[in-house]
This record gives sequence, structure tokens and C-alpha cells, in this order.
Amino acid sequence: MVSAALLTTIAVGCFVAAARLRRASWPARGPYVAVIAWQVLGLAWGFSTIGALLAFGLAPYGRGVIGGLFALAEDAWAHDLYLSRISGTTLGATQVGAVVLAFSLTLLLFSGLTASFVQVLRVRRRHHDLLRLVAHDDPEVPGARILDHPTAAAYCLPGVLRSEVVISAGALKVLDPSELAAVIAHEHAHLRQRHDLVLLPFSSLKRAFPHVKVVETYYRAVALLIEMCADDQARRERSPRELAMALLRFGASGASPVPAGALAVTTDEPEVLTRVSRLLNPAKALTPSQSAGVLGAAVLLMASILTLWHVPL
Repeated sequence: MVSAALLTTIAVGCFVAAARLRRASWPARGPYVAVIAWQVLGLAWGFSTIGALLAFGLAPYGRGVIGGLFALAEDAWAHDLYLSRISGTTLGATQVGAVVLAFSLTLLLFSGLTASFVQVLRVRRRHHDLLRLVAHDDPEVPGARILDHPTAAAYCLPGVLRSEVVISAGALKVLDPSELAAVIAHEHAHLRQRHDLVLLPFSSLKRAFPHVKVVETYYRAVALLIEMCADDQARRERSPRELAMALLRFGASGASPVPAGALAVTTDEPEVLTRVSRLLNPAKALTPSQSAGVLGAAVLLMASILTLWHVPL
């Protein structure tokens, strides 16, 4: 029962840490480190919650979560979960319910991730095929395909064998050449670093818990950090002012929506202003020791959870 209590404490702590991380100012100074912190918090919450349920349900075995799962498999093979014919261990109805809930939560999270991945692949394939028909190359806009659409839009469509950056004709009208180059550099940064895969687990959480507002809030926080990561890559090639002006122009023109599975320039005013302010008035980046502290804490958190899965307490 000690493991169950400790894992429950960690699961609750992950919620508290996520709330504090969303309100913290340091992620804007180190978006890459902050994205890793979000990923670890998500994994830690999942493993600690499932582990707490299993630790409680399998406590009569006295073998920890991993050992208890093996014992449970042996009992399931013997067709008797309430009274083990192998070890003589008795599982009460509440404990069996906890185990069933743990497996249900695991299935929910895994199915959400799988469904999100499949849906994104299907939408991207369809959109790639559509772009073959309606988009064209322009020698004056290298690195992107042009979509004849009057509203301003700029997005990237990742893929395994083919990835594309798409710029609408409306965007060409509102951006000057230097701003356009900055936007293309930003979208190529998304493709190189596969930010779509980074965001996928958080998309699956949205799918698994569609009516939980806090999940949507945290998804948007991670999405903003990913945009900041791409901004940082783009300003290595282009002036930060060029990208900032492009964001403002997109915001003023009201960019059109883009398909699911694409990473696009956003027109959400608070996010645009946050990114513009960060580009024009960059804060001091996290020091190596600060980054190491965050990453070290993340490793310690996951190591503690995995240890509690193995130790019979």
C-alpha cells in the first residue's frame, strides 16, 4: 500500500507542477527544455496514476506492480482472480476493480494515441493528394508550394516520405520578401525537428479527455512552446524583426484555418503578441545549470516512478 500512496502523491503532484509550469515565465526562456518538462509530466502522470491503481489492486501479492502483474497473469491463466490457486492470494472486489480501472485507463490512453496518429496520417495523405492538384511551385518562392487562395495562410504538412510548406496567394500579398523568407524558415524548422510528433501525445490526451478543459489549456501551452522553438530556429537564419512583422501581418489579415495535422501560423491574438514580444525583446536564455536542473529533476521523477513499479512496498 505504500507504493500506491506514493504513486498517488506523485500523480497529484504532476497536476500541481503542470499548473505551476503553465504560469511560469522561464519556459519562454528555454522552450526546448520546457517542452521536455511537459512531456515528462504527462508520462509521469500516466505511469503514476496507472501504477497507483495497480499497486493497490495487486497489493495482496506482495510483489510490487511488475511482479503482481506476472502473478495476476498466472491467476488469470488458472481462471480464478479472486482466490489464486497458485499463490493462495485473495483479491477483493475493490482490488479487482482497481486493476480493471488501471487497464481501462491504459487502453483509453493508448487507443487515443493510436486513433490520433491514424487520423492525422489519413488527413495528411488526403491533403497531400489535394495539393498535387491545386498547388504549384514558384521559382520566386523556393522551399514552398503556392496555393491559390485569397486569404493569408502559411503552414507545413509533415510526412514520412514527403513534407511540404504551403503558402497561400493571400499571404504573398501581405508579406514582403524578407518576411516571407522568415515564415518559410519557421515552417521548415517545424519539419526538421518533427514538432508534429512532439505535439501528438498531447493531441491524443485531448482526444481521450475531450471535455476536460485543463487538458485543452495544457495542449495550447505546449503548442505555443513548440512555436517558440521554431521561432528560435528561424531567427538563426532571418532577422527576428522580419518574423515578428510577419506574425503581426498574419494577425491583422485574419489567416484562414488549415487542415488537421498541419502546423500553421496562428492568429490567436494573445499567442501572437507573446511571440512577437519575445522576438523583439528577447529575455536571457536559461543557463546550462538551470537547464540541467530541470532535466535532472525530470530524470529523477521518472526513475522514482519506475522504481516504485518494481519495489514491493
